[in-house]
Amino acid sequence: MYPPCPFKLLTGWNCPFCGGLRMTHDLLHGDLMAGVNDNVFLVFLLLGVPLVAIWGRLRRRHGRSALPIPAVLAITVAAILWTVLRNLPGFPLLPAVTG
Repeated sequence: MYPPCPFKLLTGWNCPFCGGLRMTHDLLHGDLMAGVNDNVFLVFLLLGVPLVAIWGRLRRRHGRSALPIPAVLAITVAAILWTVLRNLPGFPLLPAVTG
C-alpha cells in the first residue's frame, strides 16, 4: 500500500503528483502503459528532467540563470492545468489500462 497524498487528504482533490509512487513502481517494473495510466503528467515530466537539467547547466555556464522565467511559468501552468483536468467529473475520458 502506498502512503496517502497530503494534498488529497486536505482538499479531496488529486494533486499533480498523485499516482506518482504507483507510476514509479510500474516504470521500474517495465510497465510503461500502467505508468502512463497512473500519472501521464509525471511520465512526461520525468522524460524532460534530464533535458532541462542539461539546458540549465549550459545556461549557467554562460552566466545566465538556470531556467528562464517563461520556462518556470510554463511548467507551473501545466501543473495547474493538469490538476484541474484530472479533478473534472468524468476524468479519465479513456478507460483505465488493465493488465
